[in-house]
Amino acid sequence: MTSMQGREHETLEVREQAQRVVETVREALDPRTVAAKLDPVGFAPALAGAARSVLTRPVAAARTGLGWGADAGRAGVVSALRAVGSTASGPAVLAERDPRYSDPVWDENAWYWLCRQQHGLLADRLRELTAGMTVDPVSRRKIDFLVGQLVEAAAPPNWPISSPALVQRAFQTGGKSLVRGARNALRDLVQNGGMPRQFTPGELTVGEQLGATPGKVVFRNRLIELIQYAPQTPKVHAVPLLMSPPWINKYYIMDLAPGRSLVEWAVQHGHTVFMISYRNPDSSLRELSMSDYLREGPVAALDAVQRITGAPKVNVAGLCLGGAIATSMVAWLSARGEDRVNSLTLMNTMLDYTRPGMLGVFVDEPTVDRLERTMRKDGYLPAASMKRTFDLLRATDLVWNYVGTNWFQGDDPRPFDMLTWNGDSTRMPAEMQTEYLRTHYLRNELAEGKLELAGERLDLGDVSQDAYVITAERDHIAPWESVYTGARKLGGTVRFVLSNSGHIAGVVNPPSPKSRHWFSETAELPRSSADWRDDATERRASWWEDWTPWIAERGGEQRTPPAFGCAELPVLGDAPGEYVRGS
Repeated sequence: MTSMQGREHETLEVREQAQRVVETVREALDPRTVAAKLDPVGFAPALAGAARSVLTRPVAAARTGLGWGADAGRAGVVSALRAVGSTASGPAVLAERDPRYSDPVWDENAWYWLCRQQHGLLADRLRELTAGMTVDPVSRRKIDFLVGQLVEAAAPPNWPISSPALVQRAFQTGGKSLVRGARNALRDLVQNGGMPRQFTPGELTVGEQLGATPGKVVFRNRLIELIQYAPQTPKVHAVPLLMSPPWINKYYIMDLAPGRSLVEWAVQHGHTVFMISYRNPDSSLRELSMSDYLREGPVAALDAVQRITGAPKVNVAGLCLGGAIATSMVAWLSARGEDRVNSLTLMNTMLDYTRPGMLGVFVDEPTVDRLERTMRKDGYLPAASMKRTFDLLRATDLVWNYVGTNWFQGDDPRPFDMLTWNGDSTRMPAEMQTEYLRTHYLRNELAEGKLELAGERLDLGDVSQDAYVITAERDHIAPWESVYTGARKLGGTVRFVLSNSGHIAGVVNPPSPKSRHWFSETAELPRSSADWRDDATERRASWWEDWTPWIAERGGEQRTPPAFGCAELPVLGDAPGEYVRGS
């Protein structure tokens, strides 16, 4: 290269850098970008619409306010009477079973009784006010969510002045709990984004207490590692089992801890189990699409499983988003004329997004547009954003509970495997995240047979394999009624099972005296989930115990356990691998 060419090349580089700087500054100063950062969910427009609705009905609003004032006054009078020995009842109708108020002091002490009454009255009047608002459905979801968050935040146990636990612990410790609590609050403000810790980092370690089932990494590409677990029985079923976890968090929710691991349970019952472990993506993977996740995730894993075991077909089990991509894979294979999956197990998996539940608050076109803008710089959605969203969906348990114990009472969180996993969040590539939200949540393309991935249009009706669909009655992320609607669209025989758990406990569900589930198996599920529930059979046992004979019937004959890996795919290392440890 001549000196002249070198100078021209340097000039071109300077111009390109300057252009990138200008574009970055322009993007940062764009009002839409500023709005996306300040209000990523679009609460401000919803609140503005709510305010306009209230102003058009001033009489109703005034009636609600006056009613609240009158009831609050009555509660104050009754509180004064209770302070001198009365047992009169207050105007608020309170929930009978709320563990936050199990301490008798909430009834015996007039001040704490009054605080709870006033909170109940506030909640009732806020809901009365918002119920009468005339707003669009998107704004309605956001307003209801905000009211719910306000009501939860205002609960008396969440504030020092109305928390008997704070006072009791302070007396028990001679005030030391207040010092420890202030230290914890300051630490969380600096190190945890102002949110109380749910676990102490380092107490439980992946590969030791978590994700500890023995195995080997037998495949790796830029997106996944594939773990093959060591057999724990002399013979195994001939049909291997591939597990497809969600990539919103790490895979080991399906291999949580000894005695609480679905992987361990399956291995102990004679299955050769493989697990997909997704990489925590960074900016270099910003352009990964849903088609990339399909091809480089479950399809690549299926290829590897069949090469290692020689099995013509594989049983597949997927959880949440991992279940949706697994189902998409089966439909994709069907569209290509490939019959490589023997059965499908879906855990807390939505296939129809008509009623997305509480997550619908965060998924509408303007909100997705805002999200797209906020991800442009780094090329991914930060892990903390995902975790914060899911925490707010259960704010009483996952936020305010720890404000009370950590900040008010000065305790450190106890080691808990599920919350340690919950805090081990992952980033989401920008392209995949927006594509997933638009095609699934906004346009419901998978359920309607319009979704195209990797060159094929997917039809759930083409998923003709036997399916075991497990869902949870207290699932706040994948409502069981929505899971049911999607299960009806599958083309094979479906055993639909409802457990008495939540989204995570519905998976981590080892046999327990408290476990129970409802089930039915039919070629055609009833049209409505309510009809199914009326006809379902109850069994007092974990769904793991129901699934075990079902998957065994589809596991094939017994054989000698296959070796780890094969000539094409040699062992790369011990489980749990490298990707799960990536930060």
